[in-house]
Amino acid sequence: MTQRSTEAAEDPRRAFLLKALAAGVFAAGATPAAWAQFFGRRPQKLPAGQSVYETTGAVTVNGQPATSATRIGATGSVETGRGAQLIFVVGFDAFLLRERSRLELSGDGVLVNTMRLATGALLSVFGSGQKRVITSMSATGIRGTGLYVESEPERSYVCTCYGEVQIATLADASVTERIVSRHHDAPRYVTKNRIEPAPFINHTDVELALIEALVGRTPPFSLFDEDYGGARRY
Repeated sequence: MTQRSTEAAEDPRRAFLLKALAAGVFAAGATPAAWAQFFGRRPQKLPAGQSVYETTGAVTVNGQPATSATRIGATGSVETGRGAQLIFVVGFDAFLLRERSRLELSGDGVLVNTMRLATGALLSVFGSGQKRVITSMSATGIRGTGLYVESEPERSYVCTCYGEVQIATLADASVTERIVSRHHDAPRYVTKNRIEPAPFINHTDVELALIEALVGRTPPFSLFDEDYGGARRY
């Protein structure tokens, strides 16, 4: 996935968030029409037995075309084509898989413990329990957090949206960094033997709020923070 500059990625997404806020999308008692303007319908906790919130374009689960009725378990593979996207839930975890991505899940029953993003980009929010997210260059240990990752052949991107993680290079587990983040505080690029600071790119608080809603939670920060997008955080 080609990285965009901070400015190019950040401005449209900030504008999108501000429009959502202005419409009262996240206010208590917001009307379904306000949510529908941005998400097609008001996000809410998915019923038991339902995995897929939204599928767009060519998406496969375990090699079969995905539909709204597709069940996604803790073990299997998910793949999106060009221009495609899948928003789904497994157990207490929710995911937004972007276009041209391949994700492999492993776990037990409805509990995922390892996610391997071979290529593409993934936004995730997790319930309690220890889990790992693996990309082309990184292995990230997590516990109940929000995480955005991109996986490219020579570099990975890891943003701890909130919570605590332990990032290590896939090639050398001794190259590692512990990150505690309140609100996208320490994005990182990970290469074969380095972990270094990165900009905030390619994901939004609106998207985090959406997928948290699918598992009955809200992000642990205010979407009405007037400092959103300020230099201190991004």
